[in-house]
Amino acid sequence: MSGVSEHAFSAAERRAVYRAIAERRDMRRFTAGAAMPEDALSRVLAAAHAAPSVGLMQPWRFIRITDIRLRRAIHRLVDDERHRTAEALGARGQEFLALKVEGILDCAELFVVALGDDRQRHVFGRRTLPQMDLASVSCAIQNMWLAARAEGYGMGWVSIFEPRGLAELLEMPDGAEPVAVLCLGPVPEFPDRPQLEIDEWTSGRPLSEFVCENRWPAPAGMR
Repeated sequence: MSGVSEHAFSAAERRAVYRAIAERRDMRRFTAGAAMPEDALSRVLAAAHAAPSVGLMQPWRFIRITDIRLRRAIHRLVDDERHRTAEALGARGQEFLALKVEGILDCAELFVVALGDDRQRHVFGRRTLPQMDLASVSCAIQNMWLAARAEGYGMGWVSIFEPRGLAELLEMPDGAEPVAVLCLGPVPEFPDRPQLEIDEWTSGRPLSEFVCENRWPAPAGMR
C-alpha cells in the first residue's frame, strides 16, 4: 500500500501545503513603504473566510485599518500594554522590552479581527463549549497566515492590547470583542525558525511531548 488516499492532492500540491505550514512565521519586521496588491489581499481574505466554523456560525469580523491616525492610536494601545506586560514579567521584563513584538507602523496592511456581536444566538456546538467561537476565529486567522505565506507575504499576530480599549477605539458594538491585530505585507525575509527562538526568548518542544494514547499521561516519576 502506498499510504496515499485516493482523494489526496498530487505530490507537488501536498509539498506546497506542507511547505506553507512549515515556513509560516509570526512576522514582526516588514518592508516599510512597500504595498500589497489588492488581488493578493482579496485572496488572503477569501482564504480566511473559507475557514471552518462551529455550526457554520462564521463569527469572524475583519476591520481593515486605512486611517494612519487610527493606526498610530492602535500602536499606542499596544505599546502601553507592552510596558504593562514587561512589569508583569518581573525579572524578564527588560529582556521582553528588547524584543520586537509588532510591526504596526511598518506593515503594508493592518487588520483588527474581532468576534461578532451576534454570536450568542448560535447554540450548535457552543452549548457546552462557548469558546468555540474563538476557536473558529483562530482557524480563520491561521488560514489567512498560510495563504499570506503562499503568496509571499508575511503576517504577524499581535495580541498585546487591552480589548476594551481597542473595542472603544474602533466603535465596536456591545458583545463584539477584538481578538487580534494583524500586521500583513511584504517582508525582507522569512527566518528559518521562529523569531522567539532566534531571540533566545524560548524554544519549541518536540511533537512527542504533546501526543499520548488513550488517557492523560502520568507525571514523570509516577510511571
